[in-house]
Amino acid sequence: MKHLIAILFALLFSFTLLAKAQEKADTIYIPSYPLTKHQAYKGGEQLVFTLNYGFVTGGKAYLTVSDTVLNGERVHHVIGKGQTVGMADVIYKIRDQYESYINPKTQLPVKAVRSIREGRYRYYNEVTYNRDSSTVLSQKSGIHTVQDSILDILSAFYFARNHKFDDNLKENEIIEFMTYFSDENFPLRIRYRGTEVIKTKFGKVECYKFSPVTEVGRAFKTEDDMHVWITKDRNRMPIKVKFNLAVGSFTCILDEFRGLMHPFDSIRF
Repeated sequence: MKHLIAILFALLFSFTLLAKAQEKADTIYIPSYPLTKHQAYKGGEQLVFTLNYGFVTGGKAYLTVSDTVLNGERVHHVIGKGQTVGMADVIYKIRDQYESYINPKTQLPVKAVRSIREGRYRYYNEVTYNRDSSTVLSQKSGIHTVQDSILDILSAFYFARNHKFDDNLKENEIIEFMTYFSDENFPLRIRYRGTEVIKTKFGKVECYKFSPVTEVGRAFKTEDDMHVWITKDRNRMPIKVKFNLAVGSFTCILDEFRGLMHPFDSIRF
């Protein structure tokens, strides 16, 4: 149970497992995508999710964006936090936080922070991105060479919200990013499944639907065991994540939002 909770939180706000499901990719080159003029989010955006196993709520997750200054430069500070609640918090306490400082002009991260507290396990690291030399500086392991335009896990998701989650997608198209995570290079791949209207507490919402591209038998038995729904409005925000695992079905549902860049589109039912 404790491992499932940790996986679900990581998936909700950073697609970590999608990256971990791939082989190490030091020799794989994934070209960067061109920037569009679309901006899906802004400083002040806050998204709150609940993690449910059946009718039981096991945790909360939060995605926030703020405008701040880092080393004299204006950046978007994106934070993804996950924590257990209720009985799950008694069984296995989780307090995970991922941070990304994103240059709003290039849409690339300049710094990433990962702070993990899961039971007795502790992990903390800061990674600084040097775009001039195509290197990263890890607080834990030193300097590493990376490909141009590399992203961290969290900034990859926000980059996709701006520039890849749109009507130009073709069904079964695979979106690819190269990310730097846990002091390694990992390719991040998700498959576009088409559009779908889903019921939420906010009304019926038209969404883009995605699934991870993983090696069958690792994280999931099939590519249909996990789906992510992204709103098809201009906010392109995650609204639902569903996992079908051997022990049952888990869902992460958007429960609250504020500070959106655009009006939220839904059809009341």
